[in-house]
Amino acid sequence: MAQFFSIHPDNPQARLIGQAVKIIRDGGVIVYPTDSCYAIGCQIGNKEAVDRIRHIRDVDDKHHFTLVCRDLSELATYARVDNAQFRLLKSATPGCYTFLLMATKEVPRRLQHPKRNTIGLRVPQHSVVQALLAELGEPLLSSTLMLPGDEYPQTDPYEIRDLLEHQVDLVLDGGYCGMEPTTVVDLTENSPVLVRKGNGNLKPFGLEDV
Repeated sequence: MAQFFSIHPDNPQARLIGQAVKIIRDGGVIVYPTDSCYAIGCQIGNKEAVDRIRHIRDVDDKHHFTLVCRDLSELATYARVDNAQFRLLKSATPGCYTFLLMATKEVPRRLQHPKRNTIGLRVPQHSVVQALLAELGEPLLSSTLMLPGDEYPQTDPYEIRDLLEHQVDLVLDGGYCGMEPTTVVDLTENSPVLVRKGNGNLKPFGLEDV
């Protein structure tokens, strides 16, 4: 049975954040609010927890997970970033973006794109996520909470609890989130390439905002 914490979206209670991080470190799978929509996450190195997320989302081993990072210095540990990329990232973070970048050796091979050695990274602008990451001391392996057969991500924490109470260890109720996932931008080419238009504005990347 999943635990259910009602957490303040702007001033998250330190006690609840500490309990959530303990669940993550103990191998748990959590659902948490972000600045785009609800996400599902676990600790980076826990293969069993990753497999549970794949099962919940009904995705195969080619599914691209995201490493949710606290800031750009943490992101640079897991991705190779040149000066031009860094300037783009600095102009757009924190925010509703996922960036595809070349992975460093710090990223487990099974989490990288099997052919390109890329990884998705994100620096969200949300107090609950920032508090989680600060307490955890490392990125959170994450995926949008899009359940099999659904057209849009889950947005109601109470419905999420009813749907997943036997499949996850914790639901962090931060209120209703949006239904639009992050904008995904590939920064591995000479110029930014739009992979998915989402909640993030395209102007920082010189791409037409539609």
